[in-house]
Amino acid sequence: METADTTVLVADDQAMIRAGLVALLSNEPGLRVLAEAADGEAALSAVRRRRPDVVLMDVRMPGKDGIAAARDIIAETGGETSVIMLTVHDLDEYVYAALRAGASGFLLKDATPEELVKAVHTVAAGDALLSPRVTKRLLQRFAALGVRDARSELSALTERELDVLLEVARGGSNAEIARNLGLAELTVKSHLYHVMQKLHLSSRTQLVITAYETGLVFPGQTNVGPRRASA
Repeated sequence: METADTTVLVADDQAMIRAGLVALLSNEPGLRVLAEAADGEAALSAVRRRRPDVVLMDVRMPGKDGIAAARDIIAETGGETSVIMLTVHDLDEYVYAALRAGASGFLLKDATPEELVKAVHTVAAGDALLSPRVTKRLLQRFAALGVRDARSELSALTERELDVLLEVARGGSNAEIARNLGLAELTVKSHLYHVMQKLHLSSRTQLVITAYETGLVFPGQTNVGPRRASA
């Protein structure tokens, strides 16, 4: 049975960069560019019409910026359209705001073509993506923050759902989580769906942020089991 192409929308206010991205992705087997946009409002309008699987979104654009557009796209599609933020800026406020908005990943514009293509396939498969530099900066931010009270947020999760959330926070893909927990991959996806519903989240990266912000996991912490929030 033939697998459907992953559909992509490219949003960047710089015409040359946008054209280069479209050309690169259009020549990649398994990917199909549905539309392009020069600002956030045009990107949101195109998503409403075409419903792509993935949006490559520049952070800084005139009018509605990429972060605001990403937030609206994720809210309107219920997370069915994944957003990768693409920018020359790796400043903390951009990274954190984009991920809080529900973006599935954050890539710098000096990423190689291979990294870009892999990123699109990664988020289309439902996994999160962060470049090593961005991950390091994000973890440094978490290390500097105090954790918030997790009782009301995590107490609704079952033990198995906490297991899955912890694995997501460690960066595991669905296949890796299934292998680590001895579950079917479809079961992992089901647990992720219920965790997102209970926590009112719409993306994998929001799950990671919640896990760190609530103290379920800490930067540098490894080989620890899940723990329930106390009553």
